[in-house]
Amino acid sequence: MEGLNFEDLPKHLETLEEELKKLGLKIKHHEDNLRYLKSEIDAIDESLLDMRVNLGKYHSRSSHESTSNSLQQQEEEKTLKNIIKQEGSAAGIICQMKFKYRESASRLPCIKDVIGVVANLAKTNDDNLSRLLAEYLGEETMLGIVCKTQKGVKELELYDINGNIDYSAGLHGLGPSIGKSLNGRFLVFCLENLRPFPGEFIPNDPQRRLALHKPRLANGEVPPGFIGFAVNLIYFDRMHLMCLTHKGHGLRETLFYNLFSKLQVYKTRNDMFNASPFISDGAISLDGGIVKKWGVLYLGNRANVEVKFPVSEIISKLPLDICEIEERIKLANWRKERLIEDLKREEILLDHVKKLFSDKKHEMKDFLAKSALAQSQILSSSINSGKLKNSMLN
Repeated sequence: MEGLNFEDLPKHLETLEEELKKLGLKIKHHEDNLRYLKSEIDAIDESLLDMRVNLGKYHSRSSHESTSNSLQQQEEEKTLKNIIKQEGSAAGIICQMKFKYRESASRLPCIKDVIGVVANLAKTNDDNLSRLLAEYLGEETMLGIVCKTQKGVKELELYDINGNIDYSAGLHGLGPSIGKSLNGRFLVFCLENLRPFPGEFIPNDPQRRLALHKPRLANGEVPPGFIGFAVNLIYFDRMHLMCLTHKGHGLRETLFYNLFSKLQVYKTRNDMFNASPFISDGAISLDGGIVKKWGVLYLGNRANVEVKFPVSEIISKLPLDICEIEERIKLANWRKERLIEDLKREEILLDHVKKLFSDKKHEMKDFLAKSALAQSQILSSSINSGKLKNSMLN
């Protein structure tokens, strides 16, 4: 009311009513958005339920599945135990927590965002290839911890106000509680910050291998002994195939493309050396040759590799329709996560607009009350002024 003339009151009231109307429309807009998002999430949940039922029916008919899973589980446990044996390693602490204290580990801030260790995120179908890839990457990389987000990376190691490591928090604090110490540096990969492969995937490939251009001789043939690209010779189980970043990128096109790039695999050293004009990002041969990049080679006896990728002799080859269902489940889960994030944002916006609406409504009520009082005072003053004038005339 302050600063307003009596003749300005109707115009100010009209302005308040218009602002309330606009805020009311915004509330309706956000409520409509919320209803739409909830209906989309419900539809995805229904679809996921149907697809999982179909998968369940298939797996219940697959009598060999349990045997295959048992063999794979033994290989995975072997890799985990070899990692746990690495004294003073962050990977050993992570794997011991996930292997022995699975339920409590999933609730710890420094563990819950960890996808795993490089060595247990992929498989090969050949022990020799597994050892060669592990030797090429090196033990430090094989023991690298893989987090999904930058927030998860920050939880691994905390610092005091002087920038010194807080040994009572993060992995440093967790290690002694399970009888393990953490010594020296350790490598960490943040999945959401890795630049993904910029190309396409091989069409209709359930493993989502990368569509990399094979090296070609002048006659159009691939060089003799060329087996493939390392990044496409590793395999993922269903759980790790469905591991996606916020932007929908998987482990192959982020983590492992950054580790292997276009590393080529050949049958023999001679094949590898003969193909040197076509090698840009290094190569390995099954008889032990390793070229980090052309001009930089590893010579000498092969290392005794303890930590390697698990070997899966029987890579599950599901029917195409089953693979398509699993792919749709992965994409549906990813879309559901995005919708839930959108829904949370809409709820925050709705609460904000409702608060503005409530404040504006209170302002309008206060204005109407003060306006009525002002009109009453003006009317009373006018009546009293008239009475005074009449008494003076008399």
